[in-house]
Amino acid sequence: MSLPRHQDPIVAIATAPGRGAVGIVRVSGKSIGSLIQALFGRQLKAREASYLPFLDRSQLAIDQGIALYFPAPHSFTGEDVLELQAHGGPVVLQLLLARCLEAGAELDPVSQMPRLAGLRPALPGEFSERAFLNDKIDLAQAEAIADLIDASTEAAARSASRSLSGAFSQEIHHLREALIHLRMLVEATLDFPEEEIDFLRQADARGQLSNLQQSLQSVLQKASQGALLREGITVVIAGQPNVGKSSLLNALAGAELAIVTPIAGTTRDKVQQTIQIEGVPVHVIDTAGLRDSDDVIEKIGIARTWDVIEAADAVLFLHDLTRTNAIDYIAADAVIAEAIAGKLSASVPVIEIWNKADAVDRPCHQAGLQLSAKTGAGLDTLRRKLLELVGWQSKPEGVYMARERHVQALHRTAAHLMTAGFHLEAKAQALDLLAEELRLAQNALGEITGDFSSDDLLGVIFSRFCIGK
Repeated sequence: MSLPRHQDPIVAIATAPGRGAVGIVRVSGKSIGSLIQALFGRQLKAREASYLPFLDRSQLAIDQGIALYFPAPHSFTGEDVLELQAHGGPVVLQLLLARCLEAGAELDPVSQMPRLAGLRPALPGEFSERAFLNDKIDLAQAEAIADLIDASTEAAARSASRSLSGAFSQEIHHLREALIHLRMLVEATLDFPEEEIDFLRQADARGQLSNLQQSLQSVLQKASQGALLREGITVVIAGQPNVGKSSLLNALAGAELAIVTPIAGTTRDKVQQTIQIEGVPVHVIDTAGLRDSDDVIEKIGIARTWDVIEAADAVLFLHDLTRTNAIDYIAADAVIAEAIAGKLSASVPVIEIWNKADAVDRPCHQAGLQLSAKTGAGLDTLRRKLLELVGWQSKPEGVYMARERHVQALHRTAAHLMTAGFHLEAKAQALDLLAEELRLAQNALGEITGDFSSDDLLGVIFSRFCIGK
C-alpha cells in the first residue's frame, strides 16, 4: 500500500493561513537528526520544549520560538517529527518553511550528501496519511481528524472527537472479530467434511450470525446518525410566488437573509443558509416562486429551483392560507405538487406547510402543518418534523461521526450477512457460498477502518485534507 513518495521526508505549515498568535511548521521523515543539526547547530532532547532562535542561512534571526522533537515511533506520524512554533505571521512561517527546505538540501560536511535528501513540501493530508500507514491511527480515525476540523456544530465536533478517540473503530473491530470467528467455524467444516462433529450446529452458528446481525444494526443506526451530523440535510422551500418562502427562510435562520416584498418574483435565484437543529446541520434553500413566466431572468431562477428540488433531502411545499378560496391558486398548487412528485424519489419527504396563519381569523382545516413565518408560531413543530422525517433519533451524546461511505459499507455488510443466513438455513447447506458471503462481509467492514482498501480510495480521502494535517 505504501508508495515511493511515502519514503520522502516532508514539511509544511501546519496552521491555518492568515495571521495568528502562534504558527507551526512541521517536518516528518526518517532520521531527521541531520536537519535538526543544520537548523540549530545541536541536537534537541526528545519530547522537551526548547526555546531558541530560528536562524536563516546567514545566521540572522527569523524569529524566536519553541522547537519540539518527537523521535519515531512515538510521534503522530510514526516517523521522526520536528515542530517549530513561531509567531503566526504568514511571512515568518514562509521563511521558516523555506529555511527547512534549504537546510535539508545543504551538503553534510563529512558525507557531502544532502542533510535530508528528498525533503519536499507535504501534500494535503500527508501527515495524517502517514499516521495511518504507520498504524498510529486507522482510516476511520484519520477521517475523523478532517471531520473535527470541518465540524459546523458542537454536536458534530463532539461526535468527531469520539470517532477520533476510536469509539467507532472499536465497534467495527468487535463486529469484525465476531465475523472472523464465524468464518473460522465455516472454514473448519469445509476443511474437515468427514468429521462426525457438526461444527456449525455445536457452536450455534445460527445464533452467532443472528447476534452479529443485531450488533451490526445497532452500529448502522449510530453511524447513520453520525452521517447526518457530518453531512447535514438539504431542505428546499418551494411553492408559488408570494407564499412566504423568503420569510420562512429568514424565520428559520433568525436573520434577514432574503429580500421580502409583496412583489411576485422578488426571489430570482436560490438563497441558502445553514442552520442547526439539535446539532444537525440543516442547509435551507429559498427558491424562486414556481409559475409560468415570460421574464428571462425569472425563468432561469425557476429552472434552478427544479434543479435543487431534485437534489433535496426534504422539500417544504409552502402554501398560502389566505388564498385557499382562490380557484386559480389551488389549481396551480396541484400542478406544482404533481411536478414535484415526478422529480423526487419515494424516499424524499415532502412536507405540506400552510403559511400566514396569523393573517386568517377563522379555523382552517387544510392537511399539513400550519404556521406563521411572521410570528414564528409553528416553527418548532416544523423543526421537529424535519428531524423526524430524515431519521434523526439518537441524542448526540451517544453518536460518533461517520461518513456516507461508512454507512454504505455497513449496508453492504448487512446484505452479505443476510445472504449468508439464507445459505445457512437452506436444507442443502451451500457452505462454500456461505463462506464466500462471510468473506465479502468482512471485506466490507475492513473498508471502514482501512484493513481492506485500495490506494485510489486513500488518495481520494486524504486529498481532501488541508495541507499540514
